[in-house]
Amino acid sequence: MRLLHTMLRVSQLNRSIDFYTGILGMTLLRRHDFSEGRFSLVFLGFGKEEDNTVLELTHNWDVDEYSLGTAFGHIAIEVEDVYKACDAIHQKGGEVVRAAGPMKGSDITLAFIKDPDGYLIELLGRPGSREL
Repeated sequence: MRLLHTMLRVSQLNRSIDFYTGILGMTLLRRHDFSEGRFSLVFLGFGKEEDNTVLELTHNWDVDEYSLGTAFGHIAIEVEDVYKACDAIHQKGGEVVRAAGPMKGSDITLAFIKDPDGYLIELLGRPGSREL
C-alpha cells in the first residue's frame, strides 16, 4: 500500500494551479474536465505520480466558495531552508501566516503559508537540518 494523493476542493481552478505551480514549484501532472458532471480534476506534484504522493485539486464548476471546516489541519511540505522558502514565497505573492522559526519547545524549524482558498500549508526543514 501507498498514499496516492490528497484532494482539496478549490473555488477558482486556474488561480490554484498558478499558486501551486508558480509559487510552490509543483508540476501540473494531468488534468481531466468532466463536462457531464460539471467538475475538473487536476493533479500536481513535485515528481511523477508513480513515485510520489501528489495533490489533487477538485473544481466543481457550479460552486464559488467552500467552508474549510474544523477537521482538516494542513498539508506539510519539506523544504531545504524554511527561511529562504518563506522569502521566495512572499516575493512571488504568497501569504506567509506564520513566519519561519522554531516550533515552541523544539529544534524543528517550520512556517505556515496559505493557498488561495485558505488551506494551510506547513513548511518544514529537512530532518537534522536544525535551521535555528
